[in-house]
Amino acid sequence: MARVDFYLLKQTGLQSRHSFACRLAEKAYRLENTVHIHVADRAGAERLDELLWTFRDGSFVPHHTISKSNAQQESPVTIGCGDVDVAPCDLLINLSDEVPVFAKAFPRVAELVTSDEDCKQLSRKRFAEYRDQGHTLETHNV
Repeated sequence: MARVDFYLLKQTGLQSRHSFACRLAEKAYRLENTVHIHVADRAGAERLDELLWTFRDGSFVPHHTISKSNAQQESPVTIGCGDVDVAPCDLLINLSDEVPVFAKAFPRVAELVTSDEDCKQLSRKRFAEYRDQGHTLETHNV
């Protein structure tokens, strides 16, 4: 079972989740971990792809967006959505509203929760689902 970390952010909005995901992915990459960032849709994947190049001056996070046609490309950080086949790696950062079906294959999962009421409600459902599946859960106030 995976260790699932819920990061409770003080900020609101999807942009806050995306910015924190970039910082978390950069930290994991610098520690030589592989990362997959799962987003809700293609537009979110494109926004995150752009943000990973620009979120901080001087940062470098090698990454690519995966789809059914290029799911086998090697990169330390990947971004995807939907039911694309994802090779298990060290960390899954989930930015979608549901627990991805492939989450069980990852040793660590990061769930990013903003202070928006909708985001908190959806994360409570994911928390219960992870708990019911037997994952180890941790909560961090950020």
